[in-house]
Amino acid sequence: MQATRLTLLCHARTVAQKVARFALDEPVDTDWLSRRPDVGHGFGNVRQLLCGPELRTRQTAALYGETFRVEHALADCDLGQWRGLSIDELLKAEPQRLQAWLDDPDAAPHGGESITRLCRRVGDWLASLENTPGDVLAVTHPFVIRAALVNVLHCPATTFNRIDVEPLSALELRFNGVWRLRTLGPDVEPNP
Repeated sequence: MQATRLTLLCHARTVAQKVARFALDEPVDTDWLSRRPDVGHGFGNVRQLLCGPELRTRQTAALYGETFRVEHALADCDLGQWRGLSIDELLKAEPQRLQAWLDDPDAAPHGGESITRLCRRVGDWLASLENTPGDVLAVTHPFVIRAALVNVLHCPATTFNRIDVEPLSALELRFNGVWRLRTLGPDVEPNP
């Protein structure tokens, strides 16, 4: 049986990330992106290019291929009423609710999606790929990549906030009967 090779790629940086603000549907930071001349290289054997529905993931996916498919399971976590707010604003206006959300993966004080629900959504999507051999590049969000790691490593959802995902960072997962995390060394090409 041929393995499924899934590379999760975090979208390019946005201004919201730079100022620690929960995202709206904003574009990538083109000034930041212009200082990275190698963006768009290194994923030549990809059979499928997928991305979340938000503008920032579609713009990033376009850097890696002309043809990509929007996959709604790769959408960012729905942060409800907190969309567009900065962490500092929430620390001032709703410190207890913010802390509850950080401490409890089942909490959704913003009226959106809890971390537990996000992890379940991403886990269901990963399960749907288990019978899809070949190379998949999925451009998505830090929260979705964190949720994938929680699922693949069978970690409790309380570990979610201990994972940092940088813009344009990639994570490779492989499925051949079981999902595995594959780290890439300096001389290893992604998705061989």
